[in-house]
Amino acid sequence: MKNLVFLWLLVILIGADFTYAQDVAAKSDEIERKVDSLLGLMTLAEKVGQMNQYNGFWDVTGPTPDEGDAAKKYEHLRSGMVGSMLNVQGTEEVRKVQKIAVEETRLGIPLIIAFDVIHGYKTISPIPLAEAASWDLDAIRKSAGVAAEEAAASGINWTFAPMVDISRDARWGRVMEGAGEDPFLGAKVGYARVKGFQGDDLSAVNTVAACAKHFAGYGFSEAGRDYNTVDVGTSTLHNVIFPPFKATIEADVKTFMNAFNELNGIPATGNRFLQREVLKQDWGYEGFVVSDWGSISEMISHGYAKDGKHAAMLAANAGSDMDMESYLYVKHLQDLVDEGKVDEALIDDSVRRILRVKYELGLMDDPYRYCDPEREEEVIGSQKNQDLVLDMAKKSIVLLKNETDLLPLEKSGIKIALIGPLAADKDSPLGSWRLAADANTAVSVLEGLEAYKGNEITYAKGVDLITEEASFIKETKINTSNRTGIEEAVEAAKGKDVVLMVLGGHGFQSGEGRSRASLDLPGLQQELLEAVYKVNKNIVLLLMNGRPLTINWAAENVPSILEVWHLGTQSGNAIAEVLYGEHNPSGKLPMTFPRSVGQVPIYYNYKNTGRPTIPAPDLVFWSHYIDESNDPLYEFGYGLSYTDFEYSDLKLSNNSFSGDESITVTFTLKNTGSYAGTEVTQMYIRDLFGSVTRPVRELKGFELVTLEPGESKTVSFTVDKELISYYTANEKWEAEPGDFKIFIGGSSNASMETGFTYN
Repeated sequence: MKNLVFLWLLVILIGADFTYAQDVAAKSDEIERKVDSLLGLMTLAEKVGQMNQYNGFWDVTGPTPDEGDAAKKYEHLRSGMVGSMLNVQGTEEVRKVQKIAVEETRLGIPLIIAFDVIHGYKTISPIPLAEAASWDLDAIRKSAGVAAEEAAASGINWTFAPMVDISRDARWGRVMEGAGEDPFLGAKVGYARVKGFQGDDLSAVNTVAACAKHFAGYGFSEAGRDYNTVDVGTSTLHNVIFPPFKATIEADVKTFMNAFNELNGIPATGNRFLQREVLKQDWGYEGFVVSDWGSISEMISHGYAKDGKHAAMLAANAGSDMDMESYLYVKHLQDLVDEGKVDEALIDDSVRRILRVKYELGLMDDPYRYCDPEREEEVIGSQKNQDLVLDMAKKSIVLLKNETDLLPLEKSGIKIALIGPLAADKDSPLGSWRLAADANTAVSVLEGLEAYKGNEITYAKGVDLITEEASFIKETKINTSNRTGIEEAVEAAKGKDVVLMVLGGHGFQSGEGRSRASLDLPGLQQELLEAVYKVNKNIVLLLMNGRPLTINWAAENVPSILEVWHLGTQSGNAIAEVLYGEHNPSGKLPMTFPRSVGQVPIYYNYKNTGRPTIPAPDLVFWSHYIDESNDPLYEFGYGLSYTDFEYSDLKLSNNSFSGDESITVTFTLKNTGSYAGTEVTQMYIRDLFGSVTRPVRELKGFELVTLEPGESKTVSFTVDKELISYYTANEKWEAEPGDFKIFIGGSSNASMETGFTYN
């Protein structure tokens, strides 16, 4: 009887899936018919208009612009020459611009309203690099869902996220915006974020279209300097840079953004190989590509285009479908088509892609569906959203050191000194790229600790981190001279049971345009740390920052270190819960922490080289520094817990496999400590030889395992042909026969190993 019930349920589920697939296909066919019909009604000027995106150029609650550039843009909007606007937010503002597009233009095609919703709208989640440190894909998806829900409730349909650029260089400020250095983890995180933004139904009023950026290679900017030249080989491009982008396509991401950098001497915005050959032809991508801000016109500065008209021709022919803030498509594309320099069929293809997304968003059926002020009031800042970002923040924290078990703290009866320029800061925890958030709305560390009444807390700022108010668009001025608060901090630390020092970087010391040549603690913070250490060595260092830092002195001397990143709105509450042991930290580093900036770029999945180790004692001829170790300070995947985990009993179901077969890797994980905890178990594989040299190890699997004290669990991973495939010397993605090693453990330094052969 039970078997019959099971079979009946299975039939129902299969039938439901089949019906759903039929409905999706029918809806897609209907949208294609509507797109073709509308396209047939459009003039060339109106088609070009759909490819034109303007920044919000006037306060729509104020007077209509009547002169200058804003007036020209306004006339373009009224005449159907604008397809999208960005940085218009709030249901009132969006409804007014949408009303012009829908009710004053000939065809009434609504705008896509875009905004940089990177890690939250009003309710701010941890920066993306911090979220990646959780390795918790479900939490990351839910975090993106919070951002989408609040943005959509404010009239926004499209976010310029996720950034899926892989980067191995912590000097690059935008590492805070991505998932770190590894393509496998980056692909998983990118997929989860797209699903979080777009949900299961893009036409739902709580979702937004996502945008995979920056295509491609932006994270490999030379010297870690933003907007700089990129020069990478074919193997790196296909095996490291491309996989996260391909994963977003599997997640059905609706848009791509090209990059500021050049690749093989051609700016990405005008790069036909990237946009037409790889993305649209080889990968079959059906969404549309938007330029980055002004990147079409910047091809003139690159020395690739001679003028604006030439730049517009190069970008359109290369496959850039929408021009963000260069004004060059709307100015030149009609003439370029008339002159035969751009085929109108390419214009039609771009417009078809843009219109398709507008239909999928439901804008063509109801242009004002995202303009409900009651929903805006109800959704933004809701308790549900606050709870979700708090959960995300706790899971993002990484315990780097706990040598004398200072953590977790006792909840009563101890005296605490809270010191540092970021300890009471309510703005920095919001991080960079939080454009819609209200300044100073994060819960500070001080506020988070004050919720626990059992301990005596003495606060001292110590030093200022910056010398003037920080801004998203201005350089932050670092304090390098005002030491007046150090003496007060030292006095506050004397005689205390524990000193919590909150040091790191201001929220605007990472992000776009925030490259650094030094990765040390900015300003006078190291001096403050050492001064306090002289009077009280019981220090817990809380690193609040948006990139890996060089903290060698702290790693050697400070007994406990927590990497707390920029955790968003609920920052202080999350940190307090971890400090007091209500949440056992489980985060693992998504980027390597170097010992010296001279090691950068540094990453775990490096190539072995022909001289990887010292040939004999004291000989110099091998790949190394004469003044620094090759090893990082903290490796990729590293992170501790308040409890201890033991790995054992590694087994393979078979020592070899071939074709479409697979093998199963199993091992036992045991919690040998006294706290319940979650371990991110990790599997790395090394391909011992290939047609292209392979890394010393590559992440190929991970699983979060939660165990009570004394509890054990058998964990398994599957290895198949797809998992060991890569872009070979044959210039295709394939698995090559050979010998492989498997490493299992809690970081990229995993030492438990076995091996197999693929035939």
